[in-house]
Amino acid sequence: MRSVRKAPGGPRGASARVWLVLGGCGSAVFAAAFPNVGIGLLGVSLAFGLTVLTMAFAIGHISGCHLNPAVSVGLWVGKRFPTSDLIPYIIVQVVGAIAAAAVLYLIATGKAGFSLSAGFAANGYGPNSPGGYSMQSALVAEVVLTFMFLFVILGSTDPRAPQGFAPIAIGLCLTLIHLIGIPITNLSVNPARSTGPAIFVGGWALTQLWLFWLAPIVGAAIAGVVYRVVAAEK
Repeated sequence: MRSVRKAPGGPRGASARVWLVLGGCGSAVFAAAFPNVGIGLLGVSLAFGLTVLTMAFAIGHISGCHLNPAVSVGLWVGKRFPTSDLIPYIIVQVVGAIAAAAVLYLIATGKAGFSLSAGFAANGYGPNSPGGYSMQSALVAEVVLTFMFLFVILGSTDPRAPQGFAPIAIGLCLTLIHLIGIPITNLSVNPARSTGPAIFVGGWALTQLWLFWLAPIVGAAIAGVVYRVVAAEK
């Protein structure tokens, strides 16, 4: 998630998006409620954080480790990312997320009694919110939590920040916001992560997908503007 980009899209970029959905959504689908030893909300939150932390160390120096269209937009608004790379990055992010969701679906259907009615880690609000939260609550939560996520990314990757620790700060921040947001929407803050599972669930997940594109992008864009104002060098 550095400010210098070397490889728009490509196999490394796609693999990073696949890892996010496999690690985060996969833990939710397979391990969250496993009888007696399930990892629960805390484990799923940590899994999402670990995907970002591990990939940031693995390919951050190669492509910037963009796993999230909202992050790319926020960095672009914050003047940390070139306009020419924005759309290619977003396309690869979405393709990678869909590919990962396909792998999860292939594995999940190997279990007798599997049903997409359980949600397949899709994001939702109203009757599809894990805690029954309204569309307004979901919108506010996704905007605010994405804002905070981007603010941490912008701050930890600032040249004035301690060098080499950004992946740790970013991964722990993603863990924290999942602890807050999973009961509300299953937490998105990432349009690509939302799109992959929604395509396989269909129905309500696709109908509500608009919110999980709009809210994260708005929150990230606001963070890009705010960070430039409050943290600009004198």
